[in-house]
Amino acid sequence: MSLIHPTALVERGAELADGVEIGPYCTVGAQVRIDAGTRLLSHVSVQGRTRIGPDNVIHPFCSLGAVPQDKKYGGEPTELHIGSRNTIRECCTLNLGTAQDVGVTRIGDDNWIMAYVHVAHDCQVGSHVTFANCTQLAGHVHVGDWVTLGGFTGVHQFVRIGAHVMAGIHSVLTQDVPPFVLLGGTPAVPHGINAEGLRRRGFGPERIAALRRAYRALYRQGLPLEQALEQIGAEARADSGASAADLGLLCEFVAASTRGILRP
Repeated sequence: MSLIHPTALVERGAELADGVEIGPYCTVGAQVRIDAGTRLLSHVSVQGRTRIGPDNVIHPFCSLGAVPQDKKYGGEPTELHIGSRNTIRECCTLNLGTAQDVGVTRIGDDNWIMAYVHVAHDCQVGSHVTFANCTQLAGHVHVGDWVTLGGFTGVHQFVRIGAHVMAGIHSVLTQDVPPFVLLGGTPAVPHGINAEGLRRRGFGPERIAALRRAYRALYRQGLPLEQALEQIGAEARADSGASAADLGLLCEFVAASTRGILRP
């Protein structure tokens, strides 16, 4: 059975799995579905077509599934999907998608989302991500797995952030950030490979060394972008191990960028 506090308001039609906890003064809309083990601690608003997976913990004064902050939104049946085992701290706002994109804002699994974070319409956030306090994502932003964004980081709409990126406090991101990069500043500039983060995730010395060489080709040798990608691609083709996959991921990301990558 779900545990619903007497002061909570759960509209008829909401689907709550066994073991869901709805704390004091929470509101849950009629089109919401929440899976087993998720806890809304207090004063949480969940509205719209919102799907929340199992074992999430959502702290007070969060607003999930509210209409997008987009003047083009006309009431279309868009959605918010939140995965499993996420921690969402106080006063976060995660909005529905829009008909101008895929129509779904997505949050993956095992994310640590700290206070006052805003995830706007149509953002696609991976898993094992950390957003420090007051991180702000504009609409249509894509964030890969294992990304860490420091406090007060702002991300421009349509920016893509590759896997294993780390941004320092007060970073402002206006262009795509390739995987594995360490960056910071206003506007943000690259500062090397996120080597410490990679080591913590089991990347060995050879993989990190290969990524350092790729970073030098991309950022330090003064090569045109196409030539830098050719050099990185050649090393990837010459390596049959894990480094080949890392370098291939880097090349694919840069080649697919439409905004242009963060590059001095």
